[in-house]
Amino acid sequence: MDANEASPFESSEMLATFLISTPLLPESWRLCSQANAAAVNLQRFVVERVGAVVYVAFSGVQIPGGSDPSWRNLVPLESIGGLPVFSPRRNKEAEEAVMVHEGMLNLFSSLFNSIKNQVLGILENTDTKSIVITGHSIGGATASLCTLWLLSYLQSISSSLSVMCITFGSPLLGNKSFSQAISKDRWGGNFIQVVSKHDIMPRLLFAPITPLTSQLNFLLQFWHLSMTSPEFGKLAKQVSDREKAELFTAVMDSLEASTPNGEISGSILFHPFGNYFFVSEEGALCIDSPVTIIKMMHLLLSTSSPSGSIEDHLKYGEYVNRLSLEMLNQKNSLMSNIPKSSYEAGLELAIQSSARRMGPSPALNAASLALKLSKVNPYRAQIEWYKSWCDEQEDEKGYYDSFKTRGACKREMKVNINRQKLARFWNNVIDMLEKNELPHDFDQRAKWVCASQFYKLLSEPLDIAEYYGKGIHITKGHYMEHGRERRYEIFDRWWKNRKVTTGEENKERSTFASSTQDSCFWAKVEEARDWLNRMRSERDTNKLAMLWEKIENFEKYCIELIQNKEVSCDVFAKNSSYSTWVEDLKEMKQLRANVPRYPQQFTRFLDGVVP
Repeated sequence: MDANEASPFESSEMLATFLISTPLLPESWRLCSQANAAAVNLQRFVVERVGAVVYVAFSGVQIPGGSDPSWRNLVPLESIGGLPVFSPRRNKEAEEAVMVHEGMLNLFSSLFNSIKNQVLGILENTDTKSIVITGHSIGGATASLCTLWLLSYLQSISSSLSVMCITFGSPLLGNKSFSQAISKDRWGGNFIQVVSKHDIMPRLLFAPITPLTSQLNFLLQFWHLSMTSPEFGKLAKQVSDREKAELFTAVMDSLEASTPNGEISGSILFHPFGNYFFVSEEGALCIDSPVTIIKMMHLLLSTSSPSGSIEDHLKYGEYVNRLSLEMLNQKNSLMSNIPKSSYEAGLELAIQSSARRMGPSPALNAASLALKLSKVNPYRAQIEWYKSWCDEQEDEKGYYDSFKTRGACKREMKVNINRQKLARFWNNVIDMLEKNELPHDFDQRAKWVCASQFYKLLSEPLDIAEYYGKGIHITKGHYMEHGRERRYEIFDRWWKNRKVTTGEENKERSTFASSTQDSCFWAKVEEARDWLNRMRSERDTNKLAMLWEKIENFEKYCIELIQNKEVSCDVFAKNSSYSTWVEDLKEMKQLRANVPRYPQQFTRFLDGVVP
């Protein structure tokens, strides 16, 4: 689909209504039920053609492989079926490697050869226009991996075949980078994850590693054998009500703690991806925001009971049929007059349309952001004026220290407000990019790479000044490890991965920079000041040597920056933090020079014991 094509869905509610009105969900569930039944004969998936649409359904009656009994091992996903899954730049930019559940990946790998042969046979048929890959429970995770492989393969051969993945009660599959990579490569719209109101399976991997979550192998057999084996009653008795309640509580507690302050907790290993289609007796709701998905998982499960959360894993057919019944009854008289070829064409259109993204196109969003950037540029200009004003003051503190030691002056208050407004704008840019609402190459466009870099160099020194001026480092630790905002780390990657013109990197400066080219320079100065202070009180000679090595390395770094003229003139202000540190360093060097051969006497010298 063209990047500028408008979406037919203005809201997730519209997408939910659309899916219910098509045969996609009931047909997918019917094939999942067939696959589950076929598992008795060791058949792991089934294939069925409906006109120009081919369904591939994976059984949920199978156990993932892997060495980790806790079922929570994550392994890198650089390729699948021998094909790179995501754009190469995704791995380079990601905060962590793209990783998936080891057991699920092993299971897919064990099936891959037979899957590949079947799918390639389907593609050879010129009548095939669309493929629906579906699965229940563990089969849903297998279906997702199969879809990723197929999307990668079709991309490599430039095929226009439509692909849709519909899962029912699928467990989580990958980490945050995995979810973001799917979104960045514009594949989120190809995945519909159907989750019933009380089903614990899609929520289970939020829970911490405990002996209870290690029982997942057994619980899966318990759930699925209820459909395929008369031995269900015997297995059911082996799971006590206490075990069900403890497992339910562990999942609930983890879900409740998973989205503090409106963001996904860093302790969460597995993240949702694609569109989540929540179903119940009351209706359905479609959501594509990971944070909202997790909140909805918690909200709906909180109305359940331990036994109900297990039983609900088997009720997807009931929910899907109930949701479709009213819509189908309304259309029944019309459908009887529609020839089969028209029905098949409608089904194909449904698959193609479901994969479209919701909301305005990325191109329109990018154009709108450009207008918003022009409106916030005056805030940046006012901060630039403040920086120039600081350089001219008689107190000779410079830009950083003037803001750090500011009082209740209106000038600094205005600068602080503008700093916060710019931060909100750029946080929104990142949020839109990660939600797949901007063009895929947005973070490579020179306009935005340069604008973000200019913003970072101007504004981050103020953030650092705020951090140390308010003493936040005393309770949280130094800025570099505990205070730096995520947007700056992202902009670092944008700048690092930018397209550099010939000769740009070797170009020497003739004058000092308007802004210091290391936006974290002042945070490093603050750490270096701390190292000097610790030198005065440290008694351990080994630690003293380590501190002095850090100080010397930072001094060399500063000298290199200055020689390359990559600092601005405020760094040299007479009363700046850097100038103060340089003077303190000279004093420390003189002290050390007096005890060159006896390091153990250095601390005594600092205390005034050695003459």
